[in-house]
Amino acid sequence: MIEITENAARQIHKMLDKRALGESGLRLGVKAGGCSGFEYVFGWEATPRPDDAVFESADGAKVFIDPRSLRVLDGTVLDYDTSLLSKGFLLNNPHASSTCGCGVSFSIEQREEVRG
Repeated sequence: MIEITENAARQIHKMLDKRALGESGLRLGVKAGGCSGFEYVFGWEATPRPDDAVFESADGAKVFIDPRSLRVLDGTVLDYDTSLLSKGFLLNNPHASSTCGCGVSFSIEQREEVRG
């Protein structure tokens, strides 16, 4: 399960409205790379893929996650930082054992490793 905060849901709606390209949700995933071993990836999509898990906020903001990424993201809280110093999506991932200062790179314990 992925929890989508009100701030994140508001930003998803705002960005989809601004883009106006027929997309209906935010794709959230994980790939090997980054300074700590894994990194979060974001994108916009019109529809979920057949095997995606779809999570929806109370106001209808949708997040699509592929099964492989969900193994590492399950239990994550998706938020959006609105401070003056930095703006962007934040992920509070219970599986991340350490994170990099860049905010998108993280490592996990070996037994949780994602295989591509």
